[in-house]
Amino acid sequence: MKLDRKEVLKALETISIAGEGKNMVESGAIQNVVTFGEDEVVVDVVLHSPAMHIKKRAEQDIIKVIQEIYTTDVKVKVNIRVEAPEKTEIKGKQIPGINNIIAVSSGKGGVGKSTVTANLAVTLANMGFKVGVLDADIYGPSMPIMFDVETAKPISVEVDGKSKMQPITSYGVELLSIGFFTSPDQAVIWRGPMAAKALNQMIFDANWGELDFLLLDLPPGTGDIHLSIMQSLPITGALVVSTPQAVALADAKKGVAMFQNESINVPVLGIVENMAYFTPAELPENKYYIFGEQGAKNLAADLEVPFLGEVPIVQSIREAGDYGRPAALQDKTAVQDAFVAIARATVEEVVKRNDNLPPTEIVKITTMAGCSSVKK
Repeated sequence: MKLDRKEVLKALETISIAGEGKNMVESGAIQNVVTFGEDEVVVDVVLHSPAMHIKKRAEQDIIKVIQEIYTTDVKVKVNIRVEAPEKTEIKGKQIPGINNIIAVSSGKGGVGKSTVTANLAVTLANMGFKVGVLDADIYGPSMPIMFDVETAKPISVEVDGKSKMQPITSYGVELLSIGFFTSPDQAVIWRGPMAAKALNQMIFDANWGELDFLLLDLPPGTGDIHLSIMQSLPITGALVVSTPQAVALADAKKGVAMFQNESINVPVLGIVENMAYFTPAELPENKYYIFGEQGAKNLAADLEVPFLGEVPIVQSIREAGDYGRPAALQDKTAVQDAFVAIARATVEEVVKRNDNLPPTEIVKITTMAGCSSVKK
């Protein structure tokens, strides 16, 4: 059978690339298709992500779909070129080499803040950004488990004559966590100053390198660790995670209020609704709002902050987190689509924030007569 270029292009329209919503042809990823007689096809592809697994998956999908419409005897050569997307504009660098620092927060525990952080991080990395995660949840570090690096230990490297911690790299994300320095069975029993010192070491004594985004996975609530972080770093913006039910929304509202406090004044990039609805596998068109419908979206509207998106209740999210491979890495799933939408909305809000607002100032702590106060 003679190979037909138009037929090949039509087949390639059934393939999409992880991190991009459109198919390969519509997105412009397919640059050229050349057929030779009855047994050879050459496909030129441009990707925006340098991630090896993205490139490998694209090549495999192209070969598979072409050989399905013809025969496995057809030789398919895929030439892949990577063009990184434009980076978010830098305004007011906080740490040399780090463009934007985003605090991921929740008013209460159990709403999936760390899960959102991990999946947002790998999604941004798959989109071509350089991403780091600092697990600032001192008393309940979970990132080592979620990134399958529980036994990893950061090594010491020399940078400009100074000894620095080298973050652990997993799924294209640079990662540091107090969990790397404690036993899994060991409880971290520290007062605030000790926790703050440990965080400062992981922030400033680490070889983060060049990052577009450093995500801070904060502890739940509004407490001492949050204040210590904002005292140490001028945060680009904050992202608040909540579930739809009233008790979680009340705490999320407090979280937004903390960042918007006149003395702190950290821009709130938006709210993410986790566990928004449940869709059983056997009824993919059905949505069951177990914890209430659009509660976080309505809260965002009430507080006049952006709503960044919603994440459904999917068993694979929990399983992926326990297994150590964030669910957003699963191609062509509702979970991946949800986090791609959230990542895009987050980047858009960061760009708007950097274009329209001055760099965030570090919060300063003063103490008088045994009473502490917060000022800019």
